[in-house]
Amino acid sequence: MTELQDPATGIAKREQLKALEKQQRAVLRPLANRRPELYEEDEYTSDEYEQMLEMYQGTLASIDEGEIVKSTVLEIRDNVVVLDIGFKSEGTVPLEEFKDLPDLKAGDIVEVLLEHLEDQEGSVVLSKKKADFMRVWERIRLAYESDEPVEGTLVKKIKGGVVVDLMGVDAFLPGSQIALRRVPNIDELLGQKFEFKIIKLNKRRRNIVVSRRVILENERAGKRDKLMKELQKDQVRKGVVKNITDFGAFIDLGGVDGLLHITDMSWGRISHPSEMFQIGQEMEVKVLDIDWDRERISLGYKQLQPYPWKDVMEKYPVGTRVQGKVVSITNYGAFIELEPGIEGLVHISEMSWTRNVRHPSKLVSIGETIEAVVLKVDPSEEKISLGMKQTEQDPWVVLPLKYPVGTRIQGKVRNLTSFGAFVEIEPGIDGLIHISDMSWTKRVQHPSDVVKKGDDVDVVILNIDAENKRISLGRKQAEEDPWLRIGETYPVGTEVKGTVVRLMEKGVVVDIGNDIEGFVPLSQLNTGTTVESPADVVYETMNLEMRVMEVDPIHRRIVLSVTNIPEEQPPRPAEPSKIHTDDGMEVEGME
Repeated sequence: MTELQDPATGIAKREQLKALEKQQRAVLRPLANRRPELYEEDEYTSDEYEQMLEMYQGTLASIDEGEIVKSTVLEIRDNVVVLDIGFKSEGTVPLEEFKDLPDLKAGDIVEVLLEHLEDQEGSVVLSKKKADFMRVWERIRLAYESDEPVEGTLVKKIKGGVVVDLMGVDAFLPGSQIALRRVPNIDELLGQKFEFKIIKLNKRRRNIVVSRRVILENERAGKRDKLMKELQKDQVRKGVVKNITDFGAFIDLGGVDGLLHITDMSWGRISHPSEMFQIGQEMEVKVLDIDWDRERISLGYKQLQPYPWKDVMEKYPVGTRVQGKVVSITNYGAFIELEPGIEGLVHISEMSWTRNVRHPSKLVSIGETIEAVVLKVDPSEEKISLGMKQTEQDPWVVLPLKYPVGTRIQGKVRNLTSFGAFVEIEPGIDGLIHISDMSWTKRVQHPSDVVKKGDDVDVVILNIDAENKRISLGRKQAEEDPWLRIGETYPVGTEVKGTVVRLMEKGVVVDIGNDIEGFVPLSQLNTGTTVESPADVVYETMNLEMRVMEVDPIHRRIVLSVTNIPEEQPPRPAEPSKIHTDDGMEVEGME
């Protein structure tokens, strides 16, 4: 070890050299630029001048700026490395430039670039990073000119791409040049080594752009040419899952990718390809179709599995009771998976004997296991019809035996229509009270005149049509027909009071109590003058005093005559009274 390399004595020696250098520069710099023969009067002789100039120039022998020189590590301090290159003063280089030398210590010999012999402070300016760059630049230039690949390591992700360590020099890898397709997670590639092609080089700006995609495209082109000769339809090939999307998976067949569509993955139902495959998974696939012009290869996986619909009629004969899982619900029914690849449909009409199912989700839910009966099998169309209600006895079959005609029961009014009221007699089983079977005596205009939704009513079974699932009910039949004794209750000549409920073309309908209505002809309004319309004399809700003129139990009719119109009357309705024609139509009353 030299004295300068010895940390113990190096500092003193360096101080002495600095002082000598300063003295030499002060004296010799002016001499180097003048001719001694012109200055014979100078304090130095010509010989002394030559000796001093030679001594100064000797200190700079073989050291030129811009060269790579060997240096000795003197010490490491404050994140800098102090180096001796054999000059009068040492230089310093940031410690981070020695990241490739983690075990660096005093006494090690390293190569650096001599940028300047001295800076403003008189120190030597050195750079290891630039020395590394110049050392490998020639190799990079040769690789670029000869179009040879070079190996590099992906270091860090930056805007627009990745920094690549190329033989110790940073190069830029654009994001579009990383792979053949967009890389979803670049961080997973950091630290890995790949081969690259140099596609752009600028020494002055120290700009190096590399591409991995070019190499992959060349490899793919070579493998594609080979596969074009080997690949045929219906072949079974090994491949690796390269990418997964919502609609399928791309399989690398050895240089060329094929698409395994989600519909060709399984005979059963899957929601996403990731349920079956993972990136990097090795598998066998069947070549379904090849289109080299469009560079498309269609692959199949389920085609390597047994076809589940083979012998399906023997496995699921009509009438068989089966269990399955609900995998899909639509407006018209629910699909039930009996086994992977085989699904049956329970139509909404086959879900319940008694309930009016508006949507299948009211009865079943996704993932639920249900029991059903096979109703129909069509292997050619890959369809199986199932029924849920068939797992239970049809209540309509026993209904006629349970409720013979004439049976009196109580039910709840569930719904009203313009033609009648539906009454529930059992959970899910409704019967209809037609408007004509609501009252013996009243001419019912709407069911709401007699019953309300939610009312409990007594009814009589009039008819049960099990085949068409219809039950006819009667409300009035649950009571005795008052017309059988109407003549005894209202004999001719009886004085009665009543209220106008309806105006007709030829008279007035009057409520005389006990849900009995009578009719007053126009001629019996007894106004003393000719009446053209009932509205000229009376209005709805008006009170009248009358006499029974005729009772006809067969035609269910009571004819009345007005004997007096009381002076105190309820107010006339704001709207004109409606006159009802014989065919049921309404017209405005005339004042």
